[in-house]
Amino acid sequence: MGGTSENRSEVARLLAQISAEYQAAQYGLSGLSSGGARHDFITAKAESIGRCHEELIELVGPDQAISIIANVIWSPADQGTAP
Repeated sequence: MGGTSENRSEVARLLAQISAEYQAAQYGLSGLSSGGARHDFITAKAESIGRCHEELIELVGPDQAISIIANVIWSPADQGTAP
């Protein structure tokens, strides 16, 4: 495994990808397509997030990986931690 700065760069890349995939899936929920096409699109985005999660586990461990993902896709209000 690479050095610490390489891991941080890879984690940052994965977080950006997760954020983009999640946002695209959210748009897919409200988009103009319907039925199977919408389902397939959202499923593909969820699967991509799952692959990123697996890569994060390798870099930071399972507990930290899911915590990082939660912080990327959910706002503090969604997590019940908003002031």
